[in-house]
Amino acid sequence: MLKAMELHGIYVPLVTPFAEDGTVALEALESLARSVLAEGASGLVALGTTGEPAALSPEEKREVVEVCARVCRERGATLIVGAGGSDTGQSAVALQELAGVADAALVPVPPFVRPSEEGVLAHFAHLAERSPVPLMTYHIPYRTGQALGVNALRRLGRLPGVVGVKLAMGAVDQDTVELLGDLPPGFAVLAGEDAFLAPLLALGAAGGILASAHLATGHYVELVDAWQKGNVAHARPLGHRLASLARAVFSEPNPTVVKAVLAAEGRIPTAAVRLPLLPASETAVAQALSCLGAVAR
Repeated sequence: MLKAMELHGIYVPLVTPFAEDGTVALEALESLARSVLAEGASGLVALGTTGEPAALSPEEKREVVEVCARVCRERGATLIVGAGGSDTGQSAVALQELAGVADAALVPVPPFVRPSEEGVLAHFAHLAERSPVPLMTYHIPYRTGQALGVNALRRLGRLPGVVGVKLAMGAVDQDTVELLGDLPPGFAVLAGEDAFLAPLLALGAAGGILASAHLATGHYVELVDAWQKGNVAHARPLGHRLASLARAVFSEPNPTVVKAVLAAEGRIPTAAVRLPLLPASETAVAQALSCLGAVAR
């Protein structure tokens, strides 16, 4: 039952907007959620890295998830919630809290611990057996310190309850090509590296979880649709423009540039981030705004 979930399209990992007094701006969060769904996003990711979950209190995390869950229910959209960490037991407990709230959980390969590939597989098998929602593996080796080969990724994809992977390898490497050439049934690959969305779509990815999609949601949705319909003449130049936007957005630590652009557009009240992050530079924000203006040309 948990395997019967189709992941397709663009999912926006929402920032957590802060008010002038430093509290979470829940009304702005709700407005942002509604706006990206109105532009065609398939769903939202709450408490992903872009949402600064490490800097949020338990109460703030609960409020963020509640807002996102309500909006997704109203719009018939998918809600994925970031959960889990280095400890398998505590990750299993955290997943239980998503029952009746989320449609799926985004669970990282255990960071810092650097288990063997067999250990990673055992970790996800343990969680999948106990989770009330399907799991999406978050594979981002430069954050977790643990890379997985194509065979391990395929074995993960065959676990009951594991429905996909957010792939953020920092490159389109040989393992990526091989994985997309022979996917386990019911296992979706979503791009997690914004600048590599277009090549991954060309190889057969189902979509992406992309921070820069806050800023050009409809165009990212358009890119997925163009590749799926085989409209290469339209997809290729659009993909290049969106890749330029993505590079500008990630020129400084995420989500600093995204937040600054959203604030400049009046979509969130401030560009504030919480330490250890620092606000984006004026140069980075100007470059991102310039690239954003070029996307629609």
